[in-house]
Amino acid sequence: MSAVRAPGARRTLAGNLVLLTTVVAAVAALLTGLVAWQSAAHAAEQRERDTLTRQATLLSRLPVISPVVFTGAERLAGPNGEQLAVVTPGGGVTGGAAPAVDLASKSALLAGRTVSTRGILAGQDVLLVGDPTARGGAVVLTEPYATVDREAGQVRRDILLPLLVGLLGAALAGGLLARRIARPLTASAAVAHRLAEGERGLVAPLTGPREAAEIGRALTGLDQALARSENRQREFLLSVSHELRTPLTAVQGYAEALADGLIEPEQVPDVGRTLAEETSRLDRFLADLLDLARLEADDFRLELAETELGALLAEAAAFWSGPCERQGVDLRLEQPDAPLVVLTDPFRVRQLLDGLVQNALRVTPAGAPMVLAARAGDGGAVQIEVRDGGPGLSEDDVAVAFDPGALRDRYRTTRPVGTGLGLAIAHRLTTRLAGTITATGHGPESGACFTVTLRR
Repeated sequence: MSAVRAPGARRTLAGNLVLLTTVVAAVAALLTGLVAWQSAAHAAEQRERDTLTRQATLLSRLPVISPVVFTGAERLAGPNGEQLAVVTPGGGVTGGAAPAVDLASKSALLAGRTVSTRGILAGQDVLLVGDPTARGGAVVLTEPYATVDREAGQVRRDILLPLLVGLLGAALAGGLLARRIARPLTASAAVAHRLAEGERGLVAPLTGPREAAEIGRALTGLDQALARSENRQREFLLSVSHELRTPLTAVQGYAEALADGLIEPEQVPDVGRTLAEETSRLDRFLADLLDLARLEADDFRLELAETELGALLAEAAAFWSGPCERQGVDLRLEQPDAPLVVLTDPFRVRQLLDGLVQNALRVTPAGAPMVLAARAGDGGAVQIEVRDGGPGLSEDDVAVAFDPGALRDRYRTTRPVGTGLGLAIAHRLTTRLAGTITATGHGPESGACFTVTLRR
């Protein structure tokens, strides 16, 4: 069974960067060394060939040495083991390098062509260079190939030190780069841990590469967003506690009065109705809280089906026509010209419609209109509108319309309000349906307009 590396045993980013740069440098040095290793041998051989060629050319052009050379009586040797041979115009070969001159090389030289090749002399590989003379013969020089190997070995030894220095330099550069990158990331990680522990008002570092600075900006923005969210949650919890306390106080007061016998018999029905109303109010509030909690849950499910929005809108209008009539509100239905079929959850869309209509009905005065409309939108989308003839919303109201309890806190003393959660539920439900919901302060009927956009 293979061992699993514990999270704490993982290599750091700095260590990975140093390792990566060192490995890259090592590979580059290895490739460079292989190329240089081969190039050193070729370069050394070419230098020796050029040297022998110049010497052979010089000897072949000297008229003073020509009679001596052509006699074949002389045997010359150089400091690197060079050997000399003379090819006479008649085809004879004399001199110390004569055994290395094969038939092909001799024929080429007698034909007036220079020769540069390899041969065998005294059982050793040699470089062989020959150059024709002006009188028809040729001069041949040989040099042991061991000389080439010595030259190549020296070049190769000279290459090793720069390669090692480059490798060490790459490791050092990797360490400096790793430090430069890892330091702001480490600081940002520390800020993230402090955020997770509940600290707020933190500013992440903006140093280092652009990506590291972007992480710092994102963490600073996250800190601000968390602070705003937590402030809203605190305000919401305060609002919830206040809303629960009011009916609970009434229920508790009447219950204690009943227990103490302080309620006259003729007052019992009125007290019962009051208790029932306050209990119903509590039930509505808790139901909204539960709906909001379910919408936030990860296991919230949708039952998707082909849904004709015009028919769904007509069902909602038929249901709400009674409450609107009792309140004196003129409910109108604007149907689309053609069927609007959407793949969605009809139950949840109806729940969304009911919530928006209930919200609109609460603020629409008697004699004012309320409109349910559906139409095709841009880009293949469809739109549902709920418009009312109430007092409408200001620009500041629109900005916080879908925050839990925001509008309720603003208008609890001037307008009829509900639990303060209806629009928050509508917003979250629309998001779950992969749609969007927007609010307009003053629509065609002078009141607020809420538009839900769904994709087909």
